[in-house]
Amino acid sequence: MLKEFRDFLIKGNVVDMAVGFIFGAAFATLIKSLVTNIIMPPIGLLLGRVDFSQLFISLDGISYATLADLEKVGAPAIKIGVFLNDTISFIILGFVMFMFIKSYNKLKKEEIKPAPTTKVCSDCAMGIPVAAKKCGHCGNTAV
Repeated sequence: MLKEFRDFLIKGNVVDMAVGFIFGAAFATLIKSLVTNIIMPPIGLLLGRVDFSQLFISLDGISYATLADLEKVGAPAIKIGVFLNDTISFIILGFVMFMFIKSYNKLKKEEIKPAPTTKVCSDCAMGIPVAAKKCGHCGNTAV
């Protein structure tokens, strides 16, 4: 059983999955940074200088100037802005992953095309093996 487990690990399935997981985590961090630092500031500026990361609803009834102030005292809150940023990150990441998988599948399908094993006789239109010198159905030698 240990030998089978070792073979399973070495054959690449687990290694490929681990590399994909690490790459995916790094990519998610990059997308989150893109949304937080590049996409959301111009949107906030267009909507009247709104910083989406600072949108929150305090649940303890006290008004806080910033999210940092709220978190400093540990007050409960609904963090709308953080959720909005995370939602946009998720959508972008999902789209990028969709395009990546779609491209990968397209390349994968092109590689798998098997070589044809038959050809069509020019006289009788019957299928014959590619290596045939004459048609077995009509006897045509100009195949």
